Amino acid sequence: MAATIDRTIISERAPSSPARLSFTPAGSPPGLLDGAWWPRSRDLSRELPALMKVLDARWDRITHVTVNPTYWPVVPRKVPVAGHTVHVGWFAEEQDPNKLLLFSYAAGRWDLLVVPPETDAAAAARLMSAAAAPGGILTASALMVSEDATRDAREALWQEEGWETEGGAASATGNQAALLTSARGK
Repeated sequence: MAATIDRTIISERAPSSPARLSFTPAGSPPGLLDGAWWPRSRDLSRELPALMKVLDARWDRITHVTVNPTYWPVVPRKVPVAGHTVHVGWFAEEQDPNKLLLFSYAAGRWDLLVVPPETDAAAAARLMSAAAAPGGILTASALMVSEDATRDAREALWQEEGWETEGGAASATGNQAALLTSARGK
C-alpha cells in the first residue's frame, strides 16, 4: 500500500488510545508474521507505550524494537514505557519497511505487520486478519502489495458496474450508430 507521509505532522492523537492488534493463535504453526499492529500515527514515541502496555502483559517485557525508517519520520533511540525503557533501532536495507520486530529477553522475538495509520478500517481489518493467519507465508510487504491489488481490482469492478448501470456498452453502441447515421446523411 503506497503511503504519502507529511513529515511536518507526526501525530494527531493522544498516546492513551488502546493499541489495535491482531495475533496468530497460540500453538498455531509458525509463519512469517506473528500478527499485525495498526498504529494511529507515525510517531513512535507516542505509539509504542500503548503497544508495550499490551505486549508486556502478553509476552513479558519487550526490551527492544526495530523498524525500517522508510515510514517513520523520527525514530527515537529510547522510549520510556510503564516501568522500563524500550530501546528502538532501525535497519534501512535489512528490514521490511512494513514490519516491526519486537524482542524480549525472556520470551524471544515477534514480527508484526505495521498497517499504515491512514489505512481505512476495512482494509486494515483484512490486513490484520491475513497477518494473524496461522502458518502465513507472505511477508509484510507482500501482504501490502496483495491488499493494493485487491483494492485496485475492486475499484475496477465498481467502475465497470457503474459503466453498465449508466447504459454501458449498449449506450456506447447506440451513440456510435447515431454518429455513423449522421455522418452518412452529410
